[in-house]
Order: sequence, then structure tokens, then C-alpha cells
Amino acid sequence: SIILIVITSVRSRLKLALPILLVIVGLILSLAQCFPVLAINPDIIFNIVLPPILFDAAWNTSIPDFKRQFSKISLLAVGLVLITTTVIAVVVHSIIPGFNWAISFALGAIISPPDAIAATSIAKDLPLSRKLITLLEGESLLNDASALIAFKCAIIALVSGGFSFWNAGLQFVIMGISGVAIGLSIGYGFVKLHRFLHGNSNVETFAVLLLPFATYSLAEHLAASGVLAVV
Repeated sequence: SIILIVITSVRSRLKLALPILLVIVGLILSLAQCFPVLAINPDIIFNIVLPPILFDAAWNTSIPDFKRQFSKISLLAVGLVLITTTVIAVVVHSIIPGFNWAISFALGAIISPPDAIAATSIAKDLPLSRKLITLLEGESLLNDASALIAFKCAIIALVSGGFSFWNAGLQFVIMGISGVAIGLSIGYGFVKLHRFLHGNSNVETFAVLLLPFATYSLAEHLAASGVLAVV
């Protein structure tokens, strides 16, 4: 609490963007040896924290603006992430002994997606056009999905003991398309349910709260992209 108060005070005086300030404070705190190391189960982040954040971001996204910028958003969120992942994998594989292609691509998938949410929060304080803001927000919805799918493909290849660019690419496409299909199906069903329950606010509220968790869990259970399904 004390650290948050100090950060807020410093930000208001220096007019620094909050993500930049948080990174600086995090780097400083990481050098201190007086803090205990907290081990967080990744399943908590993926299954509990991530779905409602994605759902809220997608819910507040302007659909007309997203459609107009879809080609550019897809190029950044999918094309740029995959190119960056591949470049990192090639560099890591060539300079680090013992790193096979699967491990190299897994590392590339972890590093490649930019923090577009942080970029969006910074951009809000700048005189940028609505078109550019929409591009950043739309890219932030999809880039993590691309990276997570690439990461899972690399892990599958690592566990199976063999890596094939063709198999990894095919797996990437299958997981992406199936995630979108599951999301559209559940979304269509939710719209029908919303019309049927019109006026019953309690049930509608419960359904909205349950929807992101159920969608993500179902998609992941079916080996699809839970992130794309929720979005």
C-alpha cells in the first residue's frame, strides 16, 4: 500500500506513464533481497484472472472500428508476433548451445508479444487519433492469443520430441480457427439466452459473470485457443 501511494504521488509530479513507472519500481524491488519469492500457479492466472480481463476489453471494443481496422490488427497481432517469434527462435537456436528448435520457439513466443495495453494507457495521454487508438486496442486483444498458441505448439513439439515447422503451423491454424468457432457458437447461444431471459436481471448478471470462465475452460479443454474464444 505504501509503495502504491508513493508511485501515485511520483506519477502526478513527474507526469510519467504508469506502466513505465511500474517497470522502474519493479526493477528496483527485484534487486532487494528482503522480499519473499512468491510462487503463483499459472493456472490461477490463465483460468481465473485472464478470462474476465479479456472479456471486459472485448466487450468495450467498438465493433465498427474493429471491423474497419481488422486487416491491420490481424497483421500486427498475428503476422508481426509470428515473425518476431521466428526471428528470436533463429537467433537463440544459433547462439545458445543445447537449445533445440522447440525450446527456441517457446522462448520466442514468450518474448514476442508487446504489451499493447501499456501502450494504450500511454497513448491516452497523447494527442493520437481514434484510428490509432483502435488499432492498439484491437491488437492487444489478439496478440497474446497468437503468442499463447505458438507457445503451446512449441511445448507440444518439445514433449513429443520432434519439431516440424509444417506441423507447428498447422497446429497454430487449427487452434486459432477452433477457438474462434467456439467463441462464436457460445456468443450466439448467449444472445439467444439474453433475448429469452429479457427482464430477468439476476439471471442475466449471473450468465455474464459465468460466460468468460466457461468459454475459456471449454475451449482449452477442446485443445483450442481459450483467448480467442473469449474475445
